[in-house]
Amino acid sequence: MSESRTSARIVVTTASNADEAALLARALVEERLAACATLIPGVESVYHWEGQIESSTEALLLIKTGSDQLAALEVRLRELHSYQIPEFLVLSVESGSHPYLEWLYASLRKPQVTGSGTSPLA
Repeated sequence: MSESRTSARIVVTTASNADEAALLARALVEERLAACATLIPGVESVYHWEGQIESSTEALLLIKTGSDQLAALEVRLRELHSYQIPEFLVLSVESGSHPYLEWLYASLRKPQVTGSGTSPLA
């Protein structure tokens, strides 16, 4: 991993409320499409929709993931989201602390299955 460039990404999306944001965050983290999702409730969005200027109170999600997960994350977000066209903006992470980035990448990997089929913790 280069100090100046990483494969880490931050996906920005909004949800209709904090409850929906929490459900989205939990599903994406459980499915290892995201290492972490930070929820910021109570943001106000102003936007064009169907010929009108609208405004809504929403929850903002900052989803931390890797570039390899982006396609699957976008598909899953669309499946789970209540919006017809959910926001999906991807920001590149130029650099970050080595320990945090290592944790992020490890969190996205599926757990290794042992050959015996039993948990290594058993």
